[in-house]
Amino acid sequence: MNPHDVVLYPLLTEKSMDCVDKNNEIVFIVSIKANKNQIQQAVEKLYAVEVQSVNTSIDRKGRKRAYVKLTKGFQAIDIMTKMGVI
Repeated sequence: MNPHDVVLYPLLTEKSMDCVDKNNEIVFIVSIKANKNQIQQAVEKLYAVEVQSVNTSIDRKGRKRAYVKLTKGFQAIDIMTKMGVI
């Protein structure tokens, strides 16, 4: 899959911004068909970071959320700034 087909957009809620500050995690809305390995590879390729772990969940609207935790060498706040979100 194309990385842009896997990672659709970052989720911008209070809870997801707390994840950025406290856990060094970025929350993305991803393709419902994507698995954790595909999500990890797509994020690493799109944003030039190293991913420590990926957790996923399906919300009430039927969207798949990916909680992507970055390694200590990378800061989630810096990636969000580069995306123009913050």
